[in-house]
Amino acid sequence: MVGLPARGKTYISKKLTRYLNWIGIATKVFNVGEYRRAATDQYKNHDFFRADNKEALEIRTKCAMMAIEDACKYLLNGGEVAVVDATNTTRERRKMLVDVFTVQHNFKLFFVESLCDDLRIIEANILEVKVCSPDYLGVDKNEAVKDFLQRIEHYRVTYESLDYNLDNDMSFIQIVNQGDRFLVNKLAGHLQSRVVYYLMNIHVLPRTIYLTRHGESEMNLTGKIGGDSDLSERGKEYAEKLAQFVVKENIPNLKVWTSQMKRTIQTAVNIDAPKEHWKALNEIDAGICEGMSYEEIQEKYPEDFAMRDQDKFHYRYQSGESYQDLVARLEPVILELERQENVMVVCHQAVARCLLAYFQDKTSDDLPYLKVPLHTVIKLTPVAYGCRVEYVSLKIDAVNTHRERPKMALPNGSIKTITDTASCSCASKN
Repeated sequence: MVGLPARGKTYISKKLTRYLNWIGIATKVFNVGEYRRAATDQYKNHDFFRADNKEALEIRTKCAMMAIEDACKYLLNGGEVAVVDATNTTRERRKMLVDVFTVQHNFKLFFVESLCDDLRIIEANILEVKVCSPDYLGVDKNEAVKDFLQRIEHYRVTYESLDYNLDNDMSFIQIVNQGDRFLVNKLAGHLQSRVVYYLMNIHVLPRTIYLTRHGESEMNLTGKIGGDSDLSERGKEYAEKLAQFVVKENIPNLKVWTSQMKRTIQTAVNIDAPKEHWKALNEIDAGICEGMSYEEIQEKYPEDFAMRDQDKFHYRYQSGESYQDLVARLEPVILELERQENVMVVCHQAVARCLLAYFQDKTSDDLPYLKVPLHTVIKLTPVAYGCRVEYVSLKIDAVNTHRERPKMALPNGSIKTITDTASCSCASKN
């Protein structure tokens, strides 16, 4: 990363890392600010960032080197992408990064510079994120803003932006005013191209994504998977309640996306908003198991049933799909969601799990077991460094289609259920 403080570098770092991990590229952020806070006593004031503060400069340089060394170790031990989240505002610092990563280790290096001269964006970023950082714990908000603005000025004194003429041999993207325009130079390979395409599609406008499964279907009632059945009577009731929910929410410029299957289209039919029907949102293809219950699958294909329980994310139904395949299929949906404002996605259990895993930064191990109950709307509101999640039940009974994570035998003969211990910001309405 490259850029002055309060330009959204950490936001970009975390969002890009979440996306790359979701598509299966092992990625980790190394935030130099965290190294600095761990290495120094409690933050005092902006003087720590003065260019002529030699003692502080030595500490900051040492912390940057620690982050860079850890990033190298991560890449040497199985990591695929390391994001060094720091200002890296001088040509000298960037030359050092080139020497360490490309000369010493032969890694590809890509710079992402966030440029911003829009005071509204800068002030909003300071108020939303920076004054809440550990540096300003217990400090008056006005004093924190004043101190942080002075910190920015200290960096500005020595700031050397990436330059097409001076840095023409480097691979980089410059993002101006959070996406008003871009400059891309010398992309090196497929992965950098994917990163650029992602970064050119994200935005920070306030919005909410509403995620819901279709209403209860006739096949849900019989415990069978897949198929293209109609809604049950309770599913039709949910469709009516969902339209009422949308009216009550009063969502500006709402768009509704469904799959091409009858049960999602029927669920959204009463909603007064523009609709799109995505083939990419169709339920996971269960192949030869389409239209069967889990009991029937276990009886007819016991080996397949056991293999799926052992590695649900990677298991591919015969003549069908795996969750890994589904993530690849849904990547264009995620990229388009990042471009939009308010969207309601009416989809299916496996599809909803994949989308929810992206916004909640869940691992591939946890993804296939995320709970997405019927007749519930999941409100996803992007915030500074993550996503606020709220489950809203519309209080209509439905069958439970969730299968718990299988139990595993421990060496001592006892049984343990593997559970997801990751925390999330989640408010529930029952």
